[in-house]
Amino acid sequence: EAARRALAQQGLGVFTWSNAADELRRRLALLRRELGKPWPDVSDAALLDRLDAWLGPELDALASGAPATRIDLGPALRRLLPWPEASDLDVLAPERLEVPSGSRVRIAYPALDDTGARPIVAVKLQECFGWAESPRLVGGRVPVLFHLLSPAGRPLAVTDDLASFWSGPYAQVRAEMRGRYPKHPWPEDPW
Repeated sequence: EAARRALAQQGLGVFTWSNAADELRRRLALLRRELGKPWPDVSDAALLDRLDAWLGPELDALASGAPATRIDLGPALRRLLPWPEASDLDVLAPERLEVPSGSRVRIAYPALDDTGARPIVAVKLQECFGWAESPRLVGGRVPVLFHLLSPAGRPLAVTDDLASFWSGPYAQVRAEMRGRYPKHPWPEDPW
């Protein structure tokens, strides 16, 4: 009970969120925003209201003296996944996106409080050649925002419409970049 009271007073900031737990929380927040129930509300207030539903064993560990900074919240958040919808998590909101080059690029999901933001994929422009249609997540509801990078990893363009990028602005990007990066492909026809 003391651990519950401490969390109610201090909030979830007492925990050190691992990258994996934070990413899972962001993915769940996007699913909740776009699909609603049965995907769980993972806001601080909602999680604090439902401590026993997701944090039971971790509360016992805290009560036994385990430091809050060593608690892994990833498995705890997974306890909130609805069944049978949980099996669709990696289809609706995958961790990575496979691009035409074959690479699997990590998707950066928006922060919990940024309700208008979209998932972002930062990838080298050359890895997207031939991709006519921009991928969409959450069953086609949410377009991915691409940050297309130079071979050095610097931003060249931001788009959620690859088809119009290849048909328009790509020609200017190609003209500017092929002299700077001559060893990398800059075809006239990116399709």
